[in-house]
Amino acid sequence: MQFKHPEILYFLFLLVIPILVHLFQLRRFKKEYFTNVKILKELSIQTRKSSKLKKWLLLATRLLLLASVIIAFAQPFFTAKDSKNASNELYIILDNSYSMQAKGQKGELLKRAVEDLLEHAPENQSLSLLTNSENFWNTDIKSIQKELQNLKYSATAFNLESVLNQVKARKSAFGKDVVIITDAVGLEGKQLSSINKDLNTLFVVPKAEQKNNISIDSVFINQTLDNFYEIGVKLTTYGDDLKEIPIGLYNKEKLVAKTLVKLESKSKTMNFTIPKEDFNGYFSISDNGLDYDNQLYFSISKPEKKNVISIGETEKSNFLSRIYTSDEFEYKNFPIENLDYNSLEKQDAIVLNELKEIPQALQTTLKSFVEKGGNLVIIPATESSLPNLNSFLSNIANMQFGAVSTSEKMVTKIHFNHPLFQSVFDKKIDNFQYPNTKSAFTISSATPAILSYQDQSSFLTAKSNGISTVYVFAAAINKTNSNFQNSPLIVPTFYNMAQNDQKTGVVSMKIGENNPFIVDVELAKDEILEVKSTSKTTGEIFIPVQQILNNKAKMTFNDLPKEAGNYGVFNQNKLIKNISFNYSRTEGNIDKSNIDALSNYKIVESIESVFDTLKFDRQDTSIWKWFVFLTLLFLVLEILIQKFVK
Repeated sequence: MQFKHPEILYFLFLLVIPILVHLFQLRRFKKEYFTNVKILKELSIQTRKSSKLKKWLLLATRLLLLASVIIAFAQPFFTAKDSKNASNELYIILDNSYSMQAKGQKGELLKRAVEDLLEHAPENQSLSLLTNSENFWNTDIKSIQKELQNLKYSATAFNLESVLNQVKARKSAFGKDVVIITDAVGLEGKQLSSINKDLNTLFVVPKAEQKNNISIDSVFINQTLDNFYEIGVKLTTYGDDLKEIPIGLYNKEKLVAKTLVKLESKSKTMNFTIPKEDFNGYFSISDNGLDYDNQLYFSISKPEKKNVISIGETEKSNFLSRIYTSDEFEYKNFPIENLDYNSLEKQDAIVLNELKEIPQALQTTLKSFVEKGGNLVIIPATESSLPNLNSFLSNIANMQFGAVSTSEKMVTKIHFNHPLFQSVFDKKIDNFQYPNTKSAFTISSATPAILSYQDQSSFLTAKSNGISTVYVFAAAINKTNSNFQNSPLIVPTFYNMAQNDQKTGVVSMKIGENNPFIVDVELAKDEILEVKSTSKTTGEIFIPVQQILNNKAKMTFNDLPKEAGNYGVFNQNKLIKNISFNYSRTEGNIDKSNIDALSNYKIVESIESVFDTLKFDRQDTSIWKWFVFLTLLFLVLEILIQKFVK
């Protein structure tokens, strides 16, 4: 037991006073006998004994009463078992990713967590609250009540390590209590390793009751017809509730197709046919799981002729004119000595066809061309200068050519999942008529091969920067060195290498991935591109980070926009390009909750229990009221002794 005011205990010396008074009252008297009271002798002795007992009882009662009063004013208490952390700062980490949209016993997990915080957090408790998207430092629950009630789900996945680093960065002379409220979906052991012993960490893990969910994962062009696109949409099911659901296809809020999808497996792809023109719409489904992944927005631009040139000998480039036909391409070939450098930046794709030497000026121009979104295809000549070629490759694609091999090799492996061939084959083919080469370079590259030889070395590989791709062949493909021009692979390979998804494919960007996007537009110095929502519900407008690249503009979006939907890139009020944004689908699997990873950490059942636990463990137990009660008890006892003890 300890005392808040131990100095008051010095007043216990006052207990000497009633003792002295008592001793004075108990002093011995000389006996005198009188003849007329002799008969009262026996009664007098008995009365004096009774009176002596009464005085001893009164003395004890008064000593205890006075001692109780003094001890009560000294305010005694028992020290809390966790008193050393009583001055800790409180940090609450609230997961507001889309997996918290799942429903528990009392509604959506995030909304219920917010209600519990507002109900049970002490109003005068200083705290800091951090979410995936917003931070509130050194505040109290009452001050941020409105912000919490309006808290929206974040497109950013919950990253415990990142949020904890923000907490650790706050310098303080006190310890830190960290309360983490998360459903643990996607939680990894690596993130937990950032929790050190200096943090008193408590986890609250709300649990979803409904773990079945259906997600629209992706949209792609499955096939390009004369006047139509056949687009595929991929659905993924999480859980065991396989059933029929309706799916609708909308173009600018207008329903253009609707059907029922019967989900016989965890994954299903549906095909729809749309006109070959501008499309700015979305797919929509309805299920009992999460809502955020029930729509997938996408844009497709009306096809325009792609500008392609090849640089090399005319005879060796004739096969390209049969692929890049005039109905879809503006194709030209230039020998190196007749090349018009000014025309390069206007191209969509450039093919370097068996150049023995790449001039330095051309290397510089091509590097800028790739950075601005143009695709580049490099076909080496058997007589190419390796130092010259490697200097260019290392600078533009981080690749290197090795020594040439003169042994004949056969191309036997196709990377079917590579974007170049993703929509070419309906199924994997084993008995394909594979091409061969008589001599080839070895390629040193960190990226996987698109086409491989039988010895697993690369025949065709690529390096992408997000807006363009550099394709590199290991060998010359003229008819003397290879039969690749006669292979069925020649057309889809070169056709797709000239395509750019940002111009001719499905534009469906993920919020937060921060991939660059390039549009063809000439801007004056004072002109700025804006991105505006074309949806009637959101109306969001923002200005992306942008860089002018001659007749193009490169944009990066960081964490914008805040809401998924269809948008347009505008120069003032002129629409330049349709673009669509979606939330990442990483939160769709509710059953991915990794609660087992928290086995070594303290898990509290509810938010209410968190504050009760901290209060019970940190608060000293005051017992001065008991001594006030004892004071009153001894006062009543004294009165009773005075009245009833004779």
